[in-house]
Amino acid sequence: MDQQERRRRAYRSGGRIAKERMAVEAPLDAEALAAVEASDVVVVRGTYDHVELVLEALEMPHTPIVMPQLRDVRLNPDQLLVVNCPGNVSSPDDIARIRDFVAAGGSLFTTDWALKHVIEPAFPRTITYNGRATADDVVRIEVRAHDNPFLTGVMGESDDPQWWLEASSYPIRIHDGAPVEVLLTSRELEDKYGQAPVAVLFGHGSGEVFHMISHYYLQRTEFRSRRHSQAAAAWAAEKGVAVDARLAADLADMSLGEVESAGSSARLFANVVAHKKRRAAENKRS
Repeated sequence: MDQQERRRRAYRSGGRIAKERMAVEAPLDAEALAAVEASDVVVVRGTYDHVELVLEALEMPHTPIVMPQLRDVRLNPDQLLVVNCPGNVSSPDDIARIRDFVAAGGSLFTTDWALKHVIEPAFPRTITYNGRATADDVVRIEVRAHDNPFLTGVMGESDDPQWWLEASSYPIRIHDGAPVEVLLTSRELEDKYGQAPVAVLFGHGSGEVFHMISHYYLQRTEFRSRRHSQAAAAWAAEKGVAVDARLAADLADMSLGEVESAGSSARLFANVVAHKKRRAAENKRS
């Protein structure tokens, strides 16, 4: 099995387990996720990151575009706009359009180099690149904002997902006094590269911006414990998910560590999309 197919299987099985757990733990979120339409999630394709592959694993409709098409897409506040790394926005007008979209109530999700190319020019004095690019690395992550709905079901008591940092990922520095909430953090990241935040959230106008270091589609993981090296079916068992023939085929020859990392990141993104869909529905009713 080549590495790309292995990653797809990890996300397909991790996404399946994440959705089944969401149906139990957060049924209203699961209902919102099932109602998502392609127009609800606009994904600007990237060179180094591929959030759309996570969306495919979650069987979630979305609209993929390339950056030059952004100016031609009709954005509305009920949408989630995803800008993959590197996030090279072509003009100041596009930056202003993204900023206005969020101010009006839209949600923006960005990864890695989009910190410098989108967040810094569009939302100054919030978060910025600290100037110390990472090596190709994998770090442990910890939940910081336990009560934030985006993190519901992302990490259980026994979970220990790993986060991949590609060479030249951009650590996140929060400006002094900026109203930024740190959702995920990493002591290893701080020790090695000077900043602990892995995923952060801040508001702008009526909308919100969610940013995370490195690539959302995890390219590799590391096994740091005997638990990580267990068969992947053990993670499904931990989550109380029955393994049918289809799931068993995807889990075959996979490790717990691979599926745990993929499933945790898939659940996080599913939470973000479900939260946005529910809020859009509430706005329409009010």
